[in-house]
Amino acid sequence: MQKKIYVAGMFDADTASKVDAAVKGVAGVTNVVANPDKSQVLVDFDEGTAGVEDAINNAISSTGVEVLA
Repeated sequence: MQKKIYVAGMFDADTASKVDAAVKGVAGVTNVVANPDKSQVLVDFDEGTAGVEDAINNAISSTGVEVLA
């Protein structure tokens, strides 16, 4: 499954890189593209993995970026 997550506080490539690395560490995630210009994170993941969406949101939040939707 692919999900587009809108965020606030990801203003530069350095922060996007931190978000990218944090989300890639979540079990079940297969691909991540963090785009600071669009303030969004595009994530491909296995929806069969229990709690994966919450884990993705928590990984983004752990970098200091706010998850909007």
